[in-house]
Amino acid sequence: MAYKINVDECLGCGACAAECPVDAISESDGKYVINPDICISCGSCESVCPVGAPKDAE
Repeated sequence: MAYKINVDECLGCGACAAECPVDAISESDGKYVINPDICISCGSCESVCPVGAPKDAE
């Protein structure tokens, strides 16, 4: 199952997008979102986020 970013927690730093190996993360209105059709659930985004905004959507 794809990861999802909690936009209320997202700082908009972009660390997650830079780390994503499949470019599933993009910026939208100053926050980042994950395209669930592209996400491979590797957890790279979660490991680099300073506030833990990305979560496994399971």
